[in-house]
Amino acid sequence: MGTDHETPARPAVVLLSGGLDSMVTAAMAQRAGFQINALTINYGQRHSIELQAARRIAAHLGVSRHVELALDLSVFGGSALTDDIDVPIGGVVADIPVTYVPARNLVFLSLTLAWAETLGASDIFIGVNALDYSGYPDCRPEFIASFAETARLGTKAGAEGQVLTIHAPLQYMSKADIAAESSRLGLDPGMSWSCYNPTEHGQACGLCDSCRLRQKGFADAALQDGIEYANTAH
Repeated sequence: MGTDHETPARPAVVLLSGGLDSMVTAAMAQRAGFQINALTINYGQRHSIELQAARRIAAHLGVSRHVELALDLSVFGGSALTDDIDVPIGGVVADIPVTYVPARNLVFLSLTLAWAETLGASDIFIGVNALDYSGYPDCRPEFIASFAETARLGTKAGAEGQVLTIHAPLQYMSKADIAAESSRLGLDPGMSWSCYNPTEHGQACGLCDSCRLRQKGFADAALQDGIEYANTAH
């Protein structure tokens, strides 16, 4: 009698920063049946505590492989996350804030694409969001769509007809939606890290844009966050 064999899971590369959005994205990709290869970029960010979060998440999900790549963007500077510039704590503003890292997602997606092509993977996941976010231009749907076309034109895989898909499953979700999805997936949000300006004692500041958006999301979803904040934004 023949033996049934399970079809191997399709490989995917997930950009895993260690933040809530990337954690939920990775779990969604895994739930969808993909074999997860997680890429974390150590880019000289002042909130390097998120790298520890990425390791926790990767271990919890049992990813196929977790690569932590060093790419020190602090050499360029130009952002409150990579330079000696104060992280704003006054609230979310309408303009692009100084926490924007020039071309960060463009650079990161290019690296993610390079690994995906090496693996023969047709699917890339990124946890960008265009509703409750800080207004970064490289989180917009138009950018994600344009990068998918760039991937098609700029790779051997694309030239040979392979369809490369950039998945952004959180694109149109609010932070409350993302918090709720985290709960639905059975994730501990305390594994993730969002704060741009952690205290010397390892607490989230509670006042930077990222903390404010996260706190509001969990409050709106009526869920417990799991992160210890030095301050509570109102």
